[in-house]
Amino acid sequence: MKDLEEVKSLLDEKYNLYNRPDFIADDPVSIPHLFKKKQDIEISAFFASILAWGQRKTIINKCKELMGMMGNSPHEFILNHSENDLKDLMHFKHRTFNDIDTLYFIHFFKEFYQKHDSLEEAFLLGRSSENGFMKESLIAFHQFFFASELAPQRTRKHIATPERKSACKRINMFLRWMVRQDDRGVDFGIWQKIKPADLICPCDLHVDRVARKLGLIQRKQTDWQTAEELTQALRKMDPNDPVKYDFALFGLGIMEGYGR
Repeated sequence: MKDLEEVKSLLDEKYNLYNRPDFIADDPVSIPHLFKKKQDIEISAFFASILAWGQRKTIINKCKELMGMMGNSPHEFILNHSENDLKDLMHFKHRTFNDIDTLYFIHFFKEFYQKHDSLEEAFLLGRSSENGFMKESLIAFHQFFFASELAPQRTRKHIATPERKSACKRINMFLRWMVRQDDRGVDFGIWQKIKPADLICPCDLHVDRVARKLGLIQRKQTDWQTAEELTQALRKMDPNDPVKYDFALFGLGIMEGYGR
């Protein structure tokens, strides 16, 4: 790693630059910011994170289209829709995410929210200890999400799991939105049982490239171990909230082209 204090100084600077309300409008996190109700935030954020693939403008537009199909009240729609209400959703598609996937997500959420108040409960299933449980949690969540006999095989590819060695970038981004607590206005911090210290940094090719140039990771591939290695390095700079540096790494990579 490069000089730790030097790297920390750079990342703190960029964290302060990019973790602010101005960041919201052009990012998929803008979708859950359309809502006030906790369950609406959770559902819209989950869809927005899973659909966060491709151009951000397109992602945002497709998510708004999907929320509109649910009457811009996703929790109410999921709990009380009729079969007829699902017809519009048969036309929804974003890249390889199609109507089959959409309808199964709706099915899962209906079953879940009939029994639970918050989606946070679904991410506590693999919790075996207070620390370092995120890998087991995401594996258990994936198994839980697809436990129904109605689960289409094709839909499994849209929910990543460490069991397949995936870095789980989108799920980790969703968890950052729900768990991180600060006064900046971007992340929601509406979950209490999972702590910011538990989170794993969302890791994709852009973040990977910046982190590699800064000497934060050594692994050649981008997988779950890489995400864990990156998070461990970030914990040296802030053990209580390591994933706050996702703002800095993302901003350096996407906005500034650092590491290209």
